[in-house]
Amino acid sequence: MSKIRDTDYLTISARVRAMENRLVTRERMERMLSARTAEEAARVLAECGYGDFPALTPAGIEETLNQARLALFDDLRRDAPNPNLVDVFRVKYDYHNAKALLKAGAVGRDAGPLLLDAGRYPAGQLREDVERGDLDRYSETFRQAVAAARETLASSGDPQAADFILDRAYYAEMLQAAQASGSSFLEGYVRLSIDSANLRSAVRSARMGRGADFLKRVLIQGGNVKLDSLIAAATGGADLAGVFARTPLEGAAEAGAKAMEGGPLTEFERLCDNAVTAYLTQGKRVAFGEHPLIGYLYAREAELTTIRIILTGRLAGLDTDAIRERLRDSYV
Repeated sequence: MSKIRDTDYLTISARVRAMENRLVTRERMERMLSARTAEEAARVLAECGYGDFPALTPAGIEETLNQARLALFDDLRRDAPNPNLVDVFRVKYDYHNAKALLKAGAVGRDAGPLLLDAGRYPAGQLREDVERGDLDRYSETFRQAVAAARETLASSGDPQAADFILDRAYYAEMLQAAQASGSSFLEGYVRLSIDSANLRSAVRSARMGRGADFLKRVLIQGGNVKLDSLIAAATGGADLAGVFARTPLEGAAEAGAKAMEGGPLTEFERLCDNAVTAYLTQGKRVAFGEHPLIGYLYAREAELTTIRIILTGRLAGLDTDAIRERLRDSYV
């Protein structure tokens, strides 16, 4: 395969720029929040290409968003000069499905309603193969992680321990795929995502009074921040904000230090997500190449989360300010 050049992205970069105009902006978020009903809030999304929501229920909203995600991945993977860029964003759905299948199997329940058909592997086929114990067609990392998680779940009955195994494999596959893509920008996104996940784990661990041994099981290799330093900060041996000084997560770590002492988690979680968004918005300053495509993929994923938060919050009758404080910075 010949080396992919930035100019190979000219066509899809132009498409992405046009599609960015239909993203849910902060102004559109506010219109959804100020709408009189959830139905009126959903109508704002017609401007973003979502059309009508067939059923404005939590399940109906989820189904509509799942279909939008699947269409997004199919569309961009078909036109991208390097489809592997899109696959980096699909990996997590394979691991989501693996978790759902293993946990449902352990208690004799049907995982069907929980499966999402947006991963690299068709959910229906994955379901059949996991139930048969035949994973030869899957990546070695995925196959080994599922086998280890299944064994752990069977021997310990601890779903959290199984999740730890699958989470480590998920980030490892993301990083492998990003490195294979040849995009330093994409690799930077994955490493920052790992740092963000580790920062969250450190803060939650400290709030629960967990020690270094627990963190060694939870923290993920591959980020920019040294794990020994993070463990020391989470167990009282170092300053958390200092560990993340001069990194995109510095502000989040400062909020995390307060959360470790019992402060609220909402602002801390929001700042973690905003740091990743800020990194990816760099792609908007690049005329063409993989940067606009990567940024747009992340923006659409974040948009689906925003829509879910607003619409389900409105259906539940939550206060507008309570919904607003859960929203993250917009990509546009």
